[in-house]
Amino acid sequence: MTRILVVRILVFLTIVLGVNYVAWRWLASVNWEAWWIAVPLVAAETYSLIDVILFGVTVWRIKKERPKEPMPDGRTVDVFIATYNEPIELVMTTARAAKAIRYPHRTWVLDDGDRPELKRAAEAAGIGYITRSPDWAGRPRHAKAGNLNNALMSTDGEFLLILDADQIPVPEILDETLPYFHDEKVALVQTPQVFSNVATGDPLGSQAPLFYGPIQEGKDGWNAAFFCGSNAVLRREALMQLGIRGYVADVEATVAEALDASATALRRARRRADALATEVLTEAYEAVRQARRELRSGVAFGELTFRVQERVRQAERRLVDRQLAAVRDDLAALGLLEPGEDETQIDLEAAVDVLASRELSPLGALGTVAATLNKIDVSRSHEAQPVLPVATISVTEDMATSMRMHASGWSSRFHSHTLAYGLAPEDLGTMLTQRLRWAQGTMQVMLKENPLFLRGLSLGQKLMYFSTMWSYLGGFATIVYIAAPVAYLCFGVMPVDAWNVDFFVRFIPFFIINQFLFLAAARGAPTWRGQQYSFALFPVWIRAVTSAVNNVWFGRELGFSVTKKTRDSEHRNQWGLVRWQIAAAVVLAVSAIVGVIRLTAGLGEPIGTFVNVVWIIFDMVILSVLVWAVRYDGYDAAQQQQQQRKEQEA
Repeated sequence: MTRILVVRILVFLTIVLGVNYVAWRWLASVNWEAWWIAVPLVAAETYSLIDVILFGVTVWRIKKERPKEPMPDGRTVDVFIATYNEPIELVMTTARAAKAIRYPHRTWVLDDGDRPELKRAAEAAGIGYITRSPDWAGRPRHAKAGNLNNALMSTDGEFLLILDADQIPVPEILDETLPYFHDEKVALVQTPQVFSNVATGDPLGSQAPLFYGPIQEGKDGWNAAFFCGSNAVLRREALMQLGIRGYVADVEATVAEALDASATALRRARRRADALATEVLTEAYEAVRQARRELRSGVAFGELTFRVQERVRQAERRLVDRQLAAVRDDLAALGLLEPGEDETQIDLEAAVDVLASRELSPLGALGTVAATLNKIDVSRSHEAQPVLPVATISVTEDMATSMRMHASGWSSRFHSHTLAYGLAPEDLGTMLTQRLRWAQGTMQVMLKENPLFLRGLSLGQKLMYFSTMWSYLGGFATIVYIAAPVAYLCFGVMPVDAWNVDFFVRFIPFFIINQFLFLAAARGAPTWRGQQYSFALFPVWIRAVTSAVNNVWFGRELGFSVTKKTRDSEHRNQWGLVRWQIAAAVVLAVSAIVGVIRLTAGLGEPIGTFVNVVWIIFDMVILSVLVWAVRYDGYDAAQQQQQQRKEQEA
């Protein structure tokens, strides 16, 4: 309780001091003459303040309660090991460890690569093997989400432990997580992802002690701890409920779209129809509108679509009957009615087809409506499965799935003990690919199902999901933080109109208390590496946002890559992967030299020059992490170097 009290005091002070500083910046220190850099800078500072406030709200409710009553034997559990192209021995190492889990369960390898050699290895070890069914051929595969959804339809365990191919579980993983499910509303228990192949100093920033610590513990306090793709246990009932809800929502949207399109076609046809046709078109239009109202009130899809289809067909026949006498000559000219032939012998179906094809015919509108309604696909034949329990709206299926669970009334828990050990990326290129995919997936979810507007989530849950999404917008703020001191030192452009006591007494206390908040929340766990990478990877975050926007709004392909579990030998020289950061560092270095020259020569405003030089040095210290990342040769090489140093010291 003492720790929580300290954290809350620091949160309060951080928010008060931060609001005081940013309010002063907007009201008293913006240099409007240089608005093109001054406004972006204060906007970036406002972004950072919101980010800090969201972090403070998160850690306000840190929760670490654990159930004491064990889960008795008899509950059925399926352990899923998702794989695509990882080395077979790596997959089997995880599979054998999963089979050795103490609580009774069944272990399955979900091979999205459909590799016969992996199938043989799994069967030889007494482990189940599942690959995609033929139903997926020619249909969207939905990456890992599709792999999991396919396996869900082939198994029946009450609970699912989901593991990535490299995440080796400890034998007690189910013993420690299943007791949470005594609460019938718990649908998810997430555990940390910790990596066993990270060198001292964590050069690639792979470990995430802040996220898999106070952040997830804080989200847990708001009932918003979310699914991270692996090392998590889920309740099958909750997943299947999500799938059914998604199926109903998708079909409802399809029916609504068809009815809206039908109503539009009928409205247009009425405007150019004669009085006789207008009456029939109005009847059909009212039938469509009534079906739309019934859809909103919850009438079964099949019932209302059948009813409106019948009424449209009846309208077609009535219109033909009414116009038949008036178009006898037209029908005769078209060869559908011989002179003296009885009208009752006319092929009405053929008459409908011919008349509907005529330009501006009201039957054309009715035919369009009938065709639109007949295309409603309740079976969702465009998908391999009509029901897709794991969310498929993003390349990272985990966040979207748990967000929908929470919106449906389910609960989640975070278990802070490490119960599986995985493999982190072994080189910078692989790490950047992984971070890009995470960010892209998160932004896809934000653009498609923004939690702030998702019905069913509490205010706290909305903020917890939004805070994660908000953090990936930081790349744009970083650009401003790099550009502002450069503009001042190299071109004399002042974005801040007051480098005096007013600035220091507001900014420095806010900055210091903010750092104390991170230290207190993390309980001494190292957070500096994470802070460095959140700044240094600004090109990745910007690319993630722009590519997600292009994908969601403009339908452009996003692409998907599985994170490699071994070092990428194709990128031994990886400086090109951080070319934008190198360019930024060069510009900053030149600006710092210019600033020092100006300072020693007594040119310009000394306090402002000093502040901006210090600012640049701070930025370069953060960016320096990429030097270690580029030079990193992998865990084995780091271990060898460390051993050699120990031997030399001895």
